[in-house]
Amino acid sequence: MGAPRIDPFGRTLLRELGAPARKIPPVEHGEVGDRQLDALLQRLDRLTDELRGLNRRLDHGDNLAPIVHELRSLNESLQSLAYAALGQQGPQVRRRRSG
Repeated sequence: MGAPRIDPFGRTLLRELGAPARKIPPVEHGEVGDRQLDALLQRLDRLTDELRGLNRRLDHGDNLAPIVHELRSLNESLQSLAYAALGQQGPQVRRRRSG
């Protein structure tokens, strides 16, 4: 098997990469009526809105990374303080008797 073929628009043909068959049949030029075009544009608008929402959520997640880092650092500091407060004796662990 050689290099994957490229379509006239410079895209790799998905069939060459083992992608599943398309569910939407290709549309020949001039076959899309006004109603179909309006429906397609509305669907594209909904997809665009959905992508904007997803991007917004991802952006908010990026803002949380410094907070997560600070919380992790604070947790480590609290653990260090707790062990320092115990002194050299270490934690006292009571063991259950088996039986």
